Amino acid sequence: MAARIDHLVTSGTFSLDGGTWDVDNNVWIVGDDHEAVVIDAAHDADAIRAALGDRALRAIVCTHAHNDHIDAAPALAAATGAPILLHPEDLPLWKQTHPDRLPDGELADGERIAVAGTELTVLHTPGHAPGAVCLYAPELGTVFTGDTLFAGGPGATGRSFSHFPTIIDSIRDQLLTLPAGTAVRTGHGDGTTIGAEAPQLAEWIARGH
Repeated sequence: MAARIDHLVTSGTFSLDGGTWDVDNNVWIVGDDHEAVVIDAAHDADAIRAALGDRALRAIVCTHAHNDHIDAAPALAAATGAPILLHPEDLPLWKQTHPDRLPDGELADGERIAVAGTELTVLHTPGHAPGAVCLYAPELGTVFTGDTLFAGGPGATGRSFSHFPTIIDSIRDQLLTLPAGTAVRTGHGDGTTIGAEAPQLAEWIARGH
């Protein structure tokens, strides 16, 4: 059976630099009827478990370690036995939310995560966070961008651990080189395509100066 993409939206809060905001997060599940991986275990471990059903969870992959993307990860890992995977450069952010529970494994640029007969390639895309990653699934025509790229532009870079020139470099070098028809599945809100976003690169750069 071919791999498919399931989607649910969970709600909670995002907190950083002394502020807290209400947010809705996209949680992505890639797999078939037997096994799956979860991309960003946000807010509600029970809802994610319900969406998984009786499938074996192979990994909980974190696109970055802002609290709204990882707050349910330890509970989901405890319930399923799945390892939590995070790029090591985001450990300082992770420890703000989970000081007593480290991730189980490290993500590296170019690493491939196999599930249900397909592969997710890890693309290190710092900028929104130092250890931010995207996950490219060529066989599914999809890239999961977390908070690196949204419909209409880059993720936010106005808070701690973020840097606008870096996120622009990441998007230009790691994402806009993907096929134009690649679906962009984001950490919040609606999706887009690489082809829809690529023409705006010069505008984003100008906006950042």
